[in-house]
Amino acid sequence: MAGYGDYDGFTAYATAAGYVFPDGTSDAQKTAARQRGSLVIDRYEPKFSGRRTGGYAQERAWPRTGATTYYGEAIPSNEIPVAIVNASYEAAFLELTNPGSLSPVVTGSQTMKREKIGQLEAEYSTSSSTEIDDLVALATPVVTTMQGLLWPFLTPVWPGALVV
Repeated sequence: MAGYGDYDGFTAYATAAGYVFPDGTSDAQKTAARQRGSLVIDRYEPKFSGRRTGGYAQERAWPRTGATTYYGEAIPSNEIPVAIVNASYEAAFLELTNPGSLSPVVTGSQTMKREKIGQLEAEYSTSSSTEIDDLVALATPVVTTMQGLLWPFLTPVWPGALVV
């Protein structure tokens, strides 16, 4: 399964952004991080317009047929926007330096509110929700750089229309 972009593009993007690869980072580790970064981007697929150009058998969410930007600009069905690739590089670098950080494992039955060890006691902020989607959202970090790159490709949320 290939990630968005390519090895050289990932290295160039990270370097231009001022990111420093950890000493000893192998090509295989960068490739694996690109794969995980691309999987993070593909989680946004329900919010992308259009559909996979290659149908259900296509590995990645992009390229897409019938996709448009937030502003209604058509995206060619054979293209992956640069911002999508760059967002995957952002996710890839975070995954490289902190593996699994963008794919938290959430177990709703193990939510802790208060912990006491000896005389030390800590109480954590918790959500009253038990919905798995809410718990996942609370556990998943928001990467503002990645979000900033993706937003022009997400479908707008329109308030419900009132018909009289």
